[in-house]
Amino acid sequence: QVQLVESGGGLVQPGGSLRLSCAASGFLFNNYVMSWYRQAPGKGRELVATITSGIGSTNYAESVKGRFTISRDNAKNLVYLQMNSLKVEDTAVYYCVAARREAYWGQGTQVTVSS
Repeated sequence: QVQLVESGGGLVQPGGSLRLSCAASGFLFNNYVMSWYRQAPGKGRELVATITSGIGSTNYAESVKGRFTISRDNAKNLVYLQMNSLKVEDTAVYYCVAARREAYWGQGTQVTVSS
C-alpha cells in the first residue's frame, strides 16, 4: 500500500524557518520524482519544488527560490523541504507527491506564517 506521510508543519512567525518531512512507503522510492505542492486558502494547488530520481536535480517555483530547499534521502525513503525566511504568503497546506507513470499524494501538512 502506497503511503506518503508529511510532518513538520505548524505556526511560525514571518522570517522563521520550518522543515517539512515526507516518509514514503509501498513503492520504489528511488525511481520516483518527488515534489512538494501547496494550496493556500481559496487558491489552486501550486508546485513548490521538485527533485528528480537518480542525480537529484532540483527545480523551484520563482516565489520560493533562494528560500526553500528540497532534498531526499533514498536510503530512508524520505524527502524534505527546508523553508527559510518564511513569508505570510507561504501559508498553505503542503503536500508531498511521488510521480512516475502515476502520481501519489500525501494527506498534507498545514504551514501557517503569522505574527
